[in-house]
Amino acid sequence: MNDILLSARLSVCYAGKAVLRNVELDVRAGEILGLVGQSGSGKSTLAMAILGLLDKKRARCTGSIEFQGRDLLRLRERELRDLRGRELALVLQSPLSSLNPALRIQTQLREAWRAHAAGKREQCERAMAAALTSVSLPSDEEFLRKYPSEMSVGQAQRVLIAMAVMHRPALLIADEATSALDVITQSEILALFRQLSQETGSALLYISHDLASVAGICDRVAILHEGNIVECDETRSVLLRPQHEYTRRLMAAMPKLPESAILHPSKSAAASA
Repeated sequence: MNDILLSARLSVCYAGKAVLRNVELDVRAGEILGLVGQSGSGKSTLAMAILGLLDKKRARCTGSIEFQGRDLLRLRERELRDLRGRELALVLQSPLSSLNPALRIQTQLREAWRAHAAGKREQCERAMAAALTSVSLPSDEEFLRKYPSEMSVGQAQRVLIAMAVMHRPALLIADEATSALDVITQSEILALFRQLSQETGSALLYISHDLASVAGICDRVAILHEGNIVECDETRSVLLRPQHEYTRRLMAAMPKLPESAILHPSKSAAASA
C-alpha cells in the first residue's frame, strides 16, 4: 500500500486563468483515494490532465504526472491512447450519456476489449463475460443485445465500470460516478468499487463532492479548494480531525457522520493485503 503508483505535481491554466495551482497528489498502488471539493474547484480538470484529455488549445498544463515510471505530460497522443483503457481507465458521471445509444452493449464491450487486446472471438467473449460477472450483471445473449436506453441507470453504470475494468487497469478514475444515482444504487456502486479494488488490486481515484460516500470507501482523502490541495491524510483523520478551515467548513455543512460510518484504514489495508 505504500508504493506510489501516480505522482502529480502540476498547474493548469485556461486562457491565463489558473484552475489548478501547484497541485501535489500521490496515489498509492491498490488504494482508494478520495478527491473532494465543491463544483469549480478543479476536480475534473485534474482527472482530465491525468488522462491527457485536456483541450491543449485552451489549457496550459505544466509540471509532471509520473505514472509507472513515465511522465504522462511528456507522452505523445499515440502513447496516451495505448494507456487509456488499459492501464488508466475512467468512469464518468452520466452512464446513459457516456454509452453510445446507437450500439448494443455487446458491440461496445467488444470495442473496449479489442482496443487493447488481440485474440480470437472466444477470448473476447470470455473477457466480456468475466467483466460483466465482476459487476453483477448477466452475460447472456438477451442482455448483451440490449441498447443503453433499455437498461436502468444503475445497470448502465455497471456496464461502464465493466468496460473500464476489462483490462484490469492499474488506476481507475471515477469522476462523480455515483452522483446521478439514487441512494440505494449509489450504495451498491460504492460497495462494488471497493470490491473490485480488493479483487483486482487496482487503485481508485474517487472524485466526489459527497463526503458521506468518501467516508465509506476511501483509505485516504484529499481536499481540493480553489485549485489547491489544502489537506490530504487518512480518511478518519481528515474527517474526524480536519486541520484546514475549508475542510472544517465542509464538515460543518453536512449532517454529522457517526464514526462507525467512516472507513477504518486498518480494515481497508487488511482487506486488500
